[in-house]
Amino acid sequence: MNNIQPYSLFAPIFAYPTEAYKTEVDNLQAFLNEHYPLAAKCFQPFSNYVASTPSEQIEEVYTKTFHIQAVCYLDLGYVIFGEDYKRGEFLVNMKHEQDLAENDCGNDLADNLVNVLTLLPKLKDQEFKEELIVRILIPALEKMLAEFKSSKMDLREKVLKKVQKVVIQQGLPFGNIFQSALSALLEVCKTAYSSTTLKAYTQVPEGYYGNFLSGCGISCSTSSSDTSTTNTNTTSTIKTL
Repeated sequence: MNNIQPYSLFAPIFAYPTEAYKTEVDNLQAFLNEHYPLAAKCFQPFSNYVASTPSEQIEEVYTKTFHIQAVCYLDLGYVIFGEDYKRGEFLVNMKHEQDLAENDCGNDLADNLVNVLTLLPKLKDQEFKEELIVRILIPALEKMLAEFKSSKMDLREKVLKKVQKVVIQQGLPFGNIFQSALSALLEVCKTAYSSTTLKAYTQVPEGYYGNFLSGCGISCSTSSSDTSTTNTNTTSTIKTL
């Protein structure tokens, strides 16, 4: 049902910029232009910025967006659960899935956005993949994008100026440029699924996280070749916390 290629193309966009960064951005823009026109429109400001900006400045904006004085964080468990104990449980289960898929997470956590995006093409259990995208990735992206709202950005800048006398990277006419990249990814995620599928997940009571909590590490072997057993377990492990 889903073309997983865009997720792997998005992954390097949210990793620390390398020498290949501008090429990776161009490749993604070309792909989106052909396959996801609405996402391409969202991504275009980011693409234009990267093409016309020195690499050192791109690196600085990346660091200030996701690390130092971070606008938002890339670890999805933290984005969704904050300091709640569920974050630890979610991270353990995501580590289990990453290990099953033999997906190299490098020095980042298993629930880092980059590692989740590189995991998706390796998942063989379509039901689990759908749940990961619709129940975890989409809500996390929406929460991350909420942090870019002008009111929140203005408040952050005032606090930083007062406490640290630091001005963050806002001074672009369209705000922080990574907002465009996150918006494009969110558009792709939503385009990949029908409105009926999205609605079905939004009707699940708040607090349900399916295979990502309580028992995931035991039952949702998402990279196993025996997907028939996995699918049965996947359906039966929805729990509320």
